[in-house]
Amino acid sequence: MLAQLHGGKPDFAVWGTVLANLTWSNIAREILLDANADPSIPAFSTIMACSTSMTGALEAASMLEGTHRALALVGGAESLSQVQVGLTQPFSNWLRRFTQAKGVKGKLAQLSALRQARPGLYIPSVANRSTGKSMGEHMEITVREMAIARDAQDRWALQSHRTAVAAWERGFFEDLVSPVGSVRRDTIPRADTSIERLARLAPAFDRLTGTITAGNSSPLTDGAACVWVASDDGLRRLPADLPRVKLVDWEVVSIDLHTQGLLMAPAYAIPRLLARHELRYGDVALWEIHEAFAAQVLAHVELLEDRRFVRERAGVDRDLGSFPFERVNPNGGSIALGHPFGATGARILSQAAKELAHYPSGSRAIVSICADGGEGSVALLEAV
Repeated sequence: MLAQLHGGKPDFAVWGTVLANLTWSNIAREILLDANADPSIPAFSTIMACSTSMTGALEAASMLEGTHRALALVGGAESLSQVQVGLTQPFSNWLRRFTQAKGVKGKLAQLSALRQARPGLYIPSVANRSTGKSMGEHMEITVREMAIARDAQDRWALQSHRTAVAAWERGFFEDLVSPVGSVRRDTIPRADTSIERLARLAPAFDRLTGTITAGNSSPLTDGAACVWVASDDGLRRLPADLPRVKLVDWEVVSIDLHTQGLLMAPAYAIPRLLARHELRYGDVALWEIHEAFAAQVLAHVELLEDRRFVRERAGVDRDLGSFPFERVNPNGGSIALGHPFGATGARILSQAAKELAHYPSGSRAIVSICADGGEGSVALLEAV
């Protein structure tokens, strides 16, 4: 793995996964060991739902500042095709007591309590623990409240596929994506999709009146991604031709998921981040926004352009201007590229860094990721 990352040795590593396997407790350490990396590299794991590896990058940047550490490897991974099934908690407790029981009499005593343990399997689901609703079900609530049209969602999804396919064709992803076996490129972007095909898809979460479908949602996929986070000293340890941008500032926000929308946190974070730097939407040359759902992106933009929302809910009393739709996700987003939870943050950051590195010095980018639980993370980057 480190050989593919141009031979740099990090001072530490941060890694994350959302649906963890029971066979490890620190995936960051296990990944380095499996990659035969130098065992002296410290590694720790982090998690923040869909923002996991982006939050890891922010943590790493904070740990580098003002210290002897100069270079961090940050990433995330998810294997949603191999989510481990577990035992229900009562059955798990019973099984542990049974294996610890001494002698035949002890084992028989535990067997008599088996029925009360309610044997069964625990199958993880993509649902919020406190509400029991999936992210799609929560998003349908926001769609109804904000009257976001199905056609607009499908058109956003179509644009995501078109820009992703075009980016692959012009070679944008060639040095960003590592082959796995015989697979050399993403299999999700669809050159043959159309607004007509997307319109024929049935609602996925609200079968009667819903508008969110498999076509205008991000697919849950397997994947891994990583980025280098470095100080000036750390950059000197990496090849000079690697795309690099400056992390200027960030905002991590949490809102009331019961009343403010499960995936709406970035709409609160972005105005605050821009206001701190006296910037307007038009001052940002590149926007990379995680597409959990097309409706979620459209809802964010609608709120960002609502001056009353920005003033009363985000707490920013200034005119931020009109939002530049044409600057969003120029190389495709999560709808076309997939959403392996723990990897998405690093994927979007790496994509933004490569794109922004070709812009004039001083050009800015906003990278925004919503997360389950009413949380979100936003970063302000600058071309150097």
